[in-house]
Amino acid sequence: MTGVAREVCPVRIKMSWAAVFRLRQYVKGSLWIMPLFGLVLGVVLAEWAVTADSSHWPPSGWRYSATTASGVLSAIVGAMIALLGFVVTIGVLVIQQATGTLSPRYMRLWYRDRLQKTVLATFTGTFAFAFSLLRSIETRSVPDLGVTLAGGAVAVSLLLLLVYLNRFTHNLRPVAIADLVGRMGEDVFEQAAGKIRASAPHPGEPSGPRGRTTVVRAAAGGAIQALHTAGLSSVAARHDCVFTVPHVIGDYVPRGAVLVEIHGGTSVPDHRQVTGLIALGPERTIEQDPAFALRVLVDIAIRALSPAVNDPTTGVQVLNHIDSFLTVVGQSPLPGRYVLAGQDGRTRLVLRGRAWEDYLQLAVSEIRDYGATSLQICRRLRALLDGLLESLPPVHHPEVRAQLDLLDASVERAFPDPARRSVARMADSQGVGGRSGPVR
Repeated sequence: MTGVAREVCPVRIKMSWAAVFRLRQYVKGSLWIMPLFGLVLGVVLAEWAVTADSSHWPPSGWRYSATTASGVLSAIVGAMIALLGFVVTIGVLVIQQATGTLSPRYMRLWYRDRLQKTVLATFTGTFAFAFSLLRSIETRSVPDLGVTLAGGAVAVSLLLLLVYLNRFTHNLRPVAIADLVGRMGEDVFEQAAGKIRASAPHPGEPSGPRGRTTVVRAAAGGAIQALHTAGLSSVAARHDCVFTVPHVIGDYVPRGAVLVEIHGGTSVPDHRQVTGLIALGPERTIEQDPAFALRVLVDIAIRALSPAVNDPTTGVQVLNHIDSFLTVVGQSPLPGRYVLAGQDGRTRLVLRGRAWEDYLQLAVSEIRDYGATSLQICRRLRALLDGLLESLPPVHHPEVRAQLDLLDASVERAFPDPARRSVARMADSQGVGGRSGPVR
């Protein structure tokens, strides 16, 4: 009698880089994962406290009767539930403020705040710890160590709550958010610029596409959130071809649109492998998109300039951080097209990038239009543009002067009175009240 032997191969599920990126984004923005971890950790620590409890510790002064321990732990359970509701209420108020007076785009950053997640995890962990200890209380057996630790956890929770309230009381001001977002944008830009410089091809290497062209189309629509440049270069080198991405990070790519162009090559790469190295999502992220940070800054400024808010001073404060951002960006060469090499030093990846003009127009155009009738905004914008002329290389001066001409035209339309027009055309780093001077 013979039989057929069947070999069962284990199923290996390998997630693409894009799927891992999206999962990482979800984890960063989730408000329930860390509290769930705190809940599980609280139960585990309660079991350990019951096991570790002995007659030699705690000292006699720290021993509790069954009634006292039950009352203390019950009070802790109720207090933690109340504090969780309090923090959730604060979160709802933050959402209302952010969407009403700041920018809905900022919410993507607020969800990631580690302090908020730590507070929620501590509260849920303390709740689970105290609740788990309640079942181990008997007339002649009281988890003295656990009750003491529960009291310490309450003290830590209250301290974190005070730190949380202090932080969000100060950090929810528009200028504080502008400072945070501006620094994040500058860091992302400098990191990206450093990677591009480090991946430059060898001198004399052709930087343009070569050979026949095939295209990879998007299987689903979405905004380009990030690219795995090293992975794309590696795949291109394996097939001896050049990848060209015709979109800027942050662009929305509809389903079926060209996502990647493949030029030349000894073989055709697997399209699913290529698309797995480009993360698409419902909205932009700041990880590889410094212009998204600038978009948030501009949103905050124009909301402050809306008739419903009418707060030009906030607009001036945001322009301070936009000024810093533009200075950082303008001091780096921005050709609008970036060529990256593989490990062999040959051109493998060509990316479309934002030119200096793109950043400058995004930074000042809408603010100029919405703040055209505000003396503060007109004067601060002129000081910003004059400062760029002084600090940036001459290659950027023509576009800056073009923006100055547009500002002059806007002032002419908004201020028909010669005296007020003259005041509006003075550069002032504080909007009104700082150093001013005549138009050059």
